[in-house]
Amino acid sequence: MGRYVIRRLLQMIPVFFGATLLIFLMVNVMGDPIAGLCGDRKCDPATAAQLKKEFGLDKPVWQQYVTYMGNVFTGDFGTAFNGQKVTELMSTAFPLTIRLTLVAIVFEIVIGITLGVVTGLRRGRPIDTVVLILTLVVIAIPTFVTGLLLQLFLGVEWGIMKPSVSSEAPVNELIVPGLVLASVSLAYVTRLTRTSIAENRRADYVRTAIAKGLPRRRVIIRHLLRNSLIPVVTFIGTDIGALMGGAIVTERIFNIHGVGFQLYQGILRQSTQTVVGFVTVLVLVFLVANLIVDLLYAVLDPRIRYA
Repeated sequence: MGRYVIRRLLQMIPVFFGATLLIFLMVNVMGDPIAGLCGDRKCDPATAAQLKKEFGLDKPVWQQYVTYMGNVFTGDFGTAFNGQKVTELMSTAFPLTIRLTLVAIVFEIVIGITLGVVTGLRRGRPIDTVVLILTLVVIAIPTFVTGLLLQLFLGVEWGIMKPSVSSEAPVNELIVPGLVLASVSLAYVTRLTRTSIAENRRADYVRTAIAKGLPRRRVIIRHLLRNSLIPVVTFIGTDIGALMGGAIVTERIFNIHGVGFQLYQGILRQSTQTVVGFVTVLVLVFLVANLIVDLLYAVLDPRIRYA
């Protein structure tokens, strides 16, 4: 296990540098960030030259990347064009998005897996058909439509919740935004669990457990569900990074100043330091989540061993 973890950590190094270099190059081709600071007016040449020198934009791109990564390893993610440290933006944005993502993951696990198990055990019955149709409808509807409709009816028409989340963003205010963020992934988790349960239900080890007279609940939980969760855990693990980085729409609808909001502002203002800084942390989150998922395989299936 120790060798496997070390090997995976070493594999993460080129992935990390490759992903951050790609993001850095993509952000730099979006346009002239200094021109974006001046809005519709053309920047004064002297002012533009001074700003480029101040932010290191007068150097070649490869040199900017090397300098930036050197600063990242010292905890310095640079300064946004408004003069605020990117680490300060992160310190306020990431806690909000992490709470929102955790709420979404809880919905995926509790509702998605439960519905998947029920429909997998009752494949072909009316409840299976109804859940399949509902998940298809959820997948087909764009997230912003789901968010706006829930905000309109629950927040404006019926007054069950606040239309927008307060700056403190307590967990009770994040329930509806979390459900909106998790909606599409929840539908996929349901369908994935259903398929896995239905296939493993006919496996030899399940029939053997039933023939031995084990209680139905024990067969489902300890044998059927445990083996069926491997593809579901893989999906949820990779979905953590996707939810954190893809929360732009949900955070805009419910006025949550999290990672998605800051990324949107950074892209809008062509703030290279902000966009690259946030994406760099998201890449790390994605890599660590995938490593944890791989290690969970051995817990779910004892036959899996790492050399």
